Amino acid sequence: MPGHFEPLRGGGAAVALDDVEISIIRSLAVQLLELIGPGPGEDAPDDPLAELFAEGPSEPPTDPVLRRLFPDAYTDPEQAPDSPQDAEEKLAHSAEFRRFTENDLRAGKRENALAVIRTLDSLTPGGDGGAVLKLTAEESRQWLGSLNDLRLAIGSRLDITDEDDTDDLYRLPDEDPRKPMVMAYLWLGGLQETLVTTLMR
Repeated sequence: MPGHFEPLRGGGAAVALDDVEISIIRSLAVQLLELIGPGPGEDAPDDPLAELFAEGPSEPPTDPVLRRLFPDAYTDPEQAPDSPQDAEEKLAHSAEFRRFTENDLRAGKRENALAVIRTLDSLTPGGDGGAVLKLTAEESRQWLGSLNDLRLAIGSRLDITDEDDTDDLYRLPDEDPRKPMVMAYLWLGGLQETLVTTLMR
């Protein structure tokens, strides 16, 4: 089980993590929460409907990581628009779509990251300092979402756009300052892959 998820009887998944791995995942999840930011109703906690009826932003985020996490729905950076009018229409549709969906997307990503932190904080260390993380089926899905978000965030910082970029990262020398982030990216990818396989069984 070390380093990869395995299925639990009755649903869910389990993985053995050492103290360093627990600390890395927790730290990354906290950073992801800080990047996503609070919900729109945080300024008015006494109004339970504030977040429900708050409209989201209509402009895409300026941070490249947030742009990767919350991409435009109707524009494709790889494909040139057919005409200036087509480009304007797609931007207008994207803005409208973002206004009504981004708050919910952010809330979902926040919940997933919080689930990662909560489950890690509830671990009881074993004799060797590590612990076995046991997740319910729902927690497993939240972990899967958060692992995906973390990889997207790190991949954005590393300018990874396709598989060729990933191949190049394997060949980075140890003294390259990007190496620790690359190792985290690849390791999280392995965890994500085994979790997907586990949930498909």
